[in-house]
Amino acid sequence: MKFYDCSTAPSARLVRVFMAEKGIEVPTREVDLRQGEHMSDAFRAINPYCTVPVLELDDGTRITSTQGCWRYLEETVPDPPLLGTTPTEKAVVADRLWRIDIDGWQAMTEALRNTARGFTDRALTGPDDYAQIPDLGERGKLRTARFLAHLDGLLADSAYVAGDRFTAADIMALVLVDFAGWLKITLPPDAAHAQRWYAAVSARPSANR
Repeated sequence: MKFYDCSTAPSARLVRVFMAEKGIEVPTREVDLRQGEHMSDAFRAINPYCTVPVLELDDGTRITSTQGCWRYLEETVPDPPLLGTTPTEKAVVADRLWRIDIDGWQAMTEALRNTARGFTDRALTGPDDYAQIPDLGERGKLRTARFLAHLDGLLADSAYVAGDRFTAADIMALVLVDFAGWLKITLPPDAAHAQRWYAAVSARPSANR
């Protein structure tokens, strides 16, 4: 296999942490997003959507989404399970991932890509250019801050986001919290449950990936 990565991209980090939790080592090819390598003809031939991560399998199949990569890795290396084991666990993890994606991840992306100068005319990921909408960026910051505040409630009755086991929901929430810090949006100091969880998951060796 081959993993197309970018060390600064949170989407790629989601897969790096997932692989680290499973003890998987895959040859990596760094893609220079800052220099626009993902928009080149050469990379478009690998992923026409012009994004990382990309997991290229031994048979040439290319998986171009974070959760697609997760699913393949979970099916091929099931231990430790990160997407749930029982029907209920799998459903709860999927439910939490949806919530983090809609209310947190998309909000953070909306904020970053509509305010950062480096994303001028690149307000949306993908092969096409879109102009920034500053007001949308400000709304994204507000939504991100509100989600981080709401995260405390998700952790009030369990050690981890989807229950008593570390799962992909924790990976997604961890990377979100870390990346939101670039926008100077952080967990509320009085969010005791979220602060306890964040300290625990940040201390895992995989968090350094």
